[in-house]
Amino acid sequence: MADEIAKAQVAQPGGDTIFGKIIRKEILAKIIFEDDRCLAFHDISSQAPRHFLVIPKKHISQVSVADDDDESLLGHLMIVGKKCAADLGLKRGYRMVANEGADEGWGQSVYHTSSMSLEVGR
Repeated sequence: MADEIAKAQVAQPGGDTIFGKIIRKEILAKIIFEDDRCLAFHDISSQAPRHFLVIPKKHISQVSVADDDDESLLGHLMIVGKKCAADLGLKRGYRMVANEGADEGWGQSVYHTSSMSLEVGR
């Protein structure tokens, strides 16, 4: 966890990201789901027994800079996250969050919007 906090404190918006490389298949990821709008995969820096991300294929660095036109896409990330959680058997609950900025060390370590789901209750 300390490593993620350190990454978030120095991360900057703009430019290519590891998520862009995963979308383009330049970096391998354990993909759970993919369609023309998003990609879901297991987090390599897992913070829970089951921890996955859902990212839009369209680059949106932060939720705070999303346009009204992105409303459907951002909602789609939530629905895909719900379906992936069910497919992974997260019956006892999960937490779905989207980090914003680097404030207080709990912000983004990658400037590409994501919906992060973590298993709870174990």
